[in-house]
Amino acid sequence: SAIVEKPQTEIKELPILTTSEKQQLLTEWNQTETEYPVDKCIHQLFEEQVNKTTDAVAVVFDNQQLTYSELNQKANQLAHYLISLGVKADTLIGISVERSLEMVIGLLGILKAGGAYLPIDPEYPQERISYMIENSGVELLLTQQKLTEKLPQHQAREILLEEIWTEISENNTENINQKVTTSNLANVIYTSGSTGKPKGVMVEHKGLYNLAKAQIQTFGVNKNSRVLQFASFSFDACIWEILMAFGAGATLYLGTKEAFMPGTALTEQIRKYAITHITLPPSALAVMEVGNLPTLQTLIVAGEACSLELMQKWSSSINFFNAYGPTEASVCATIAKCHPQDQKITIGRPIANAKLYILDQNLQPVPVGVPGELHIAGRGLARGYINRPELTAQTFIPNPFDNGETKLYKTGDLVRYLEDGNIEYIGRIDNQVKIRGFRIEIGEIETALSQNADIQASCVIVREDKPGYKRLVAYIVSEKTIKTNEIRQYLKGKLPEYMIPSAFVYLENLPLTPNGKIDR
Repeated sequence: SAIVEKPQTEIKELPILTTSEKQQLLTEWNQTETEYPVDKCIHQLFEEQVNKTTDAVAVVFDNQQLTYSELNQKANQLAHYLISLGVKADTLIGISVERSLEMVIGLLGILKAGGAYLPIDPEYPQERISYMIENSGVELLLTQQKLTEKLPQHQAREILLEEIWTEISENNTENINQKVTTSNLANVIYTSGSTGKPKGVMVEHKGLYNLAKAQIQTFGVNKNSRVLQFASFSFDACIWEILMAFGAGATLYLGTKEAFMPGTALTEQIRKYAITHITLPPSALAVMEVGNLPTLQTLIVAGEACSLELMQKWSSSINFFNAYGPTEASVCATIAKCHPQDQKITIGRPIANAKLYILDQNLQPVPVGVPGELHIAGRGLARGYINRPELTAQTFIPNPFDNGETKLYKTGDLVRYLEDGNIEYIGRIDNQVKIRGFRIEIGEIETALSQNADIQASCVIVREDKPGYKRLVAYIVSEKTIKTNEIRQYLKGKLPEYMIPSAFVYLENLPLTPNGKIDR
């Protein structure tokens, strides 16, 4: 019909959907409007709970704990101190601390002062930390004395929490009425970058506030809930866990990295603290035994694709959810409630106030069942990448379904709609992978390898020799024999531990496709 009506139209612009199909895909399945306050920041969500659950325990770390009131007062004192240093809305502050009560106080204090926090894992290589501090332009860095030797030379002013705590504790304990709006920054999270450099995603308050409200409602979190804080502080899932707890008056449980090692150690902690809600990557869940966790009510898997077998095993005795979302969409964009009788695991439907579009390369919606790239719009969209305007423009594009007034985020994920409106995740359209919940750009590892003078060529791929167990393998061409240990040590100076391949294979040359590209 369209061809006959407008024979001069280019094929790529011809509609392949009927009007009713388009209505279903673009409108009906995107009716997610939910009335959450649009003028609240995430620290105000916490302050509301302080008034409701003043003496309830807010956070526990080993044998230390703080009530909502105590945590609020300490965070207020730190906020007053930061304001005296000139912190205001959109001031970015680095924070590099170990898992501890100080981690939570520091995060809340920065937000209450009006600033945004940049989490820096002290275990990261110095080269990566240097890049994050330089690229983001942070001027203040909250840290601990014992971590200073792990940090590289940098231009930011260091604030050692232990040393200035006496001074901080003399400050006012009252809430601060700083001029911050929901469009101000809440945090900047660095993720792996395809160009060989990590990129900092600028996340605003409104997206995280919307996320917290959606989580609490979907997962049934309340003041009696006990939420485990499992994710690394520098990973976007950390704020997901914190907001889930503090937005509902629940208790957040922190622990050392060793105490939360997936398997027996983690199982013991869940039992010890009677945890009710936990979020894990499927690879961590895969090494844990089902059963003997009587208090666990809700289990959320996120960060990477989950197998049907793993879901069926766990969902028979517990509320099981599969969550999906990039940092660029404020951590989470879709959630699926899974059941043991399901024959397919999906990423579900959009969360409150998120809109999803599955499009072809010409930004045309594809029919149900046809794979396309997932694009995300709505309240959760991040501002873009810090100090990377070109990359932001490439990835956050004008939304053609809203006259270009709002933005669409191109996820790079290949998905398709099922008949019931749920979305099935198929894979990536580029070389980005997810392993143990970490988002990894293969290009960043290959760039690091190429900087070694002894390596002529390299290619990194993901292998899954055992179902459910993904690992990175590097294939290397070198004229001299380099010991695997030497390469591993070399990469440790450039990349975080989770990006270092588990095996290195030496080849005389890399296989090529007929058009001369590496045949992965």
